[in-house]
Amino acid sequence: MRTEKARSRFVLCIRTNGSDDLELRKVYQVLPDSAAAREGYVRVIDESGEDYLYPTEYFVPLKLPVAIARVLVLPANQTSRPAAQASRRG
Repeated sequence: MRTEKARSRFVLCIRTNGSDDLELRKVYQVLPDSAAAREGYVRVIDESGEDYLYPTEYFVPLKLPVAIARVLVLPANQTSRPAAQASRRG
């Protein structure tokens, strides 16, 4: 099983320290930011829908299969055709 390429990384939130824009045990997409990484931060798209810096220790990195990573990077308003058809039947 192939895993995702370095261009789209994901992390699992393990700590929020009171942040309203993070959820424990949720997967977040990481955006590249080498300057932030050198300072001990990671840039993620949080619950506000925007990207912000958070301490690296709030997350653990994940290695996901390519098919799952592709689904996670789709815009929220874009769904695959079979899923959209299935939801209309129900």
